[in-house]
Amino acid sequence: MLTDTIRTASSCADDSEPGVLGVHQARERILAALPPLQGEERVALRAGLGRVLAREVISPLDVPGHDNSAMDGYALDGSQLPESGFLDLEVIATLPAGGRFDGVCSAGQCVRIMTGAPIPEGTDTVVMQEHVLRLEDGRVRIGTGERRGQNVRRAGEDIAAGRAVLQAGKQLTPADLGILASIGIAEVSVRRRVRVAFFSTGDELRGIGEPLQEGEVYDSNRYSLYGMLHRLDAEILDMGVVRDEPAALREAFDSAASLADVVITSGGVSVGEADYTKAILEEMGEMNFWKIAMKPGRPLAFGRLGNALFFGLPGNPVAVMVTFYQFVLPALQQLLTGQPWKPFVLRATLKSPLRKRPGRYEFMRGILAQQEDGSLVVESVGQQGSGILTSMSRGNCFILLDEEQGDLAAGREVPVQPFAALV
Repeated sequence: MLTDTIRTASSCADDSEPGVLGVHQARERILAALPPLQGEERVALRAGLGRVLAREVISPLDVPGHDNSAMDGYALDGSQLPESGFLDLEVIATLPAGGRFDGVCSAGQCVRIMTGAPIPEGTDTVVMQEHVLRLEDGRVRIGTGERRGQNVRRAGEDIAAGRAVLQAGKQLTPADLGILASIGIAEVSVRRRVRVAFFSTGDELRGIGEPLQEGEVYDSNRYSLYGMLHRLDAEILDMGVVRDEPAALREAFDSAASLADVVITSGGVSVGEADYTKAILEEMGEMNFWKIAMKPGRPLAFGRLGNALFFGLPGNPVAVMVTFYQFVLPALQQLLTGQPWKPFVLRATLKSPLRKRPGRYEFMRGILAQQEDGSLVVESVGQQGSGILTSMSRGNCFILLDEEQGDLAAGREVPVQPFAALV
């Protein structure tokens, strides 16, 4: 059949393309090629927040260090608790948290006790003060419904001495800092930060503050990359904009590779880009130039420059962010933690229909919300072009539509990847 349509090569406008990699296949190849990140340092406990433990932490003591009260109330021998009627007890002492009781609590007696105070000798049960009636003669009355051993936190109940409380590869959270403080740890061994150098390529790019001439644009990609890397707590080296000139590119690649564990560029890996960009990369390192069956973000370069890993991302702003989150982020997380990266994905119901042609994996920007009944719903932010960076700002998730997926009706369940989980 004759046609006037011209197609000299496959393109990003095609539904499918022979010889391209799938998203999962490309990610698996990258993660399989990662070396372990070497090096560690000792830091003060508070400086460890967000850092990755280099060694497991063994507790030198029990937490709690002694049996103690979980309530404000009265400590007594639980064998006395009545099955019917009432029990009246003499209050022989009051014991605050941090206090000490050197006596022994005998039958018919109890000790007024505060939360956290050590359980007195002769007692094994605490009745909360709200379940006790104070009598005029100073004694207290306890009724039925209490249980022996209640409201007592046992020594070592949370952490036992000699036990590993945190494993190597754990990224320290605020709760982890509290745990380490509770066992008296003042410093921790953490993996060193991954060093990342990045720059943009393109003669049309200008920095903020420079006047724009016709055909020129401000470089937004370096700022998006900085933000994503900063949230990972990486050591960041922003090398600016590098012009599409062989000498400038060669110098930038060489300098970045000598300074960093990972080098990231945006632009220069698409079909139609200057041939010397790819030639220089192949000359200086080991490179794979992939076309990936995804939208946005079809072109990707991955390999090595000297001892550094290299990621060549597309130039369009949304494509830069999508390929970073789907390929670079998993690699950096695995380098940092030594653990396989697993995406966090939820299921949500579409509020309105979506149009999609089968053939490519699509990362559609969406707005995820929770309804009054607790269910999750999602809808597209609207325009989905790879140059519409506002779609990443308006949205809060990716709607994940795989290669086989076609149009979807409202009410369908779809997988979503919240942006908040991409750190």
